[in-house]
Amino acid sequence: MEPILRAADILRAFGADGAVLRVRDVVDRTGLHKATVSRLLQSLAAAGLVERVKPVGFRSLTSLTPRRKLRVGYASQNERAEFPAQITAHLWRAAELYDVELMVFDNRFNREVALRNIDAMVRKRVDVAIVFTTIEAIARTISERLRSAGIPLIAVEMPLPGAPYYGANNYGAGWTAGQALGRWARRQWKSRVERVVLIELPEAGPLPEMRMTGALEGIRDVIPGIRDSQVVRLDGRNDFAHSRRAVREWLSTAPAGNCLVAAINDPGALGAIAAFRQAKHEGEYAVAGQNATLAARLEMRRPGSPLIGSVAYHPERYGAELTRMAIHLAQHRLVPDAVYAQHCFVGPRNVDRLFPGDRAIR
Repeated sequence: MEPILRAADILRAFGADGAVLRVRDVVDRTGLHKATVSRLLQSLAAAGLVERVKPVGFRSLTSLTPRRKLRVGYASQNERAEFPAQITAHLWRAAELYDVELMVFDNRFNREVALRNIDAMVRKRVDVAIVFTTIEAIARTISERLRSAGIPLIAVEMPLPGAPYYGANNYGAGWTAGQALGRWARRQWKSRVERVVLIELPEAGPLPEMRMTGALEGIRDVIPGIRDSQVVRLDGRNDFAHSRRAVREWLSTAPAGNCLVAAINDPGALGAIAAFRQAKHEGEYAVAGQNATLAARLEMRRPGSPLIGSVAYHPERYGAELTRMAIHLAQHRLVPDAVYAQHCFVGPRNVDRLFPGDRAIR
C-alpha cells in the first residue's frame, strides 16, 4: 500500500499544467527520499504514467486531483527576538519550496498567549504543529491539548512530552562556549579567574539549563581550580534588559576581579556587557553567548570587545529540516526522537569567513 501512496504523491507533485520536473524537484515537492523518487519514476514511466523529457526531466501523462496542501502551524517563541524570527523567515521559504500551507503564531514569551495559540491551531485544524517555547510550566499542557486533537507535534529548542525534538544539543553547545572562555582566560589571564557568571533562564527548566551546565564544565575542563563559591548564577529572563539589570545589581556589591561570563543566549551576553560597561567594573571580563545573532557578530568585531564569541546554530537550516519532519509525520513515516542542529563557535577570527554578508551591514 505504501508504494502506491508514494507514487500518487509523485503524480500529484506534477500538478495539472504539464510541468517538466527533475528528480530533485519531485523530492522537494514530496519530501520523499531521492532514491525512492528515482525508483518510482522509473516504474511510473514503464507503466506509461509519466514520460521522460530529455535530458533529465519527467512529465506526467495523467492527472490526479491535487491533495489539499499540508497545513502546518508554527508557534514561535517571540518574533521580536532575532533568533526565533530568523527561524520563522526560513520556515516561510521552506513552506513555499515544499508547497506547504504555513500558519505562524507568536507566543511573545508569554504562557497565556502560547496556550491560546495552541487552541487556535486546534480550531484551524492544522495537520502538524511546530512549537518553540522555553516555558517549561506549560510543556505538558501543550502536548496534551495537541494529542487530544490528534495533531502531531514537533518541539523546537525545548523538548515537549511525546514530541520529536529539533534544536540545539544544549550541553554540547554550552561546553563549546565554556571551552572557548577557559582557553581565552588561560591565554590572556594565565588562568586567574575570580568569578564565573552564568546568565541563565530558570523558567525554561532543566533541559535547556544543560547549556549552562555544559558551559561551566567546559570552563572547568580548561581551568580545573574554579570552586562552586566562585560561580554566580543570575536570571536573565531571556532578554537584554533583564540580563543587564541582573548583572548591574550583582556588580553593585561584587568584588573586583576577572570574570568569565557565559550566557544562555546572545541578548543575555549583550545585556551583561552593557552592565559591565556602565558599572566600569574594576577588573577584566570576557563573555560568550549563544546563537551567534547579527547583534552579537557586530559586537565581537568591535576592537577590544569583551565578547570573545558565540555558538552558532544556523537558523537558516531550521526551516527545511522542520518542514521535512512535518511532512514525514503527516505521512506517518518514522521521525527520529531528536535531531540536533549543527553548531560551531564563532569569534573574531572566523566571523568574517562564516558570515561574509555582514560586511554590507557594518
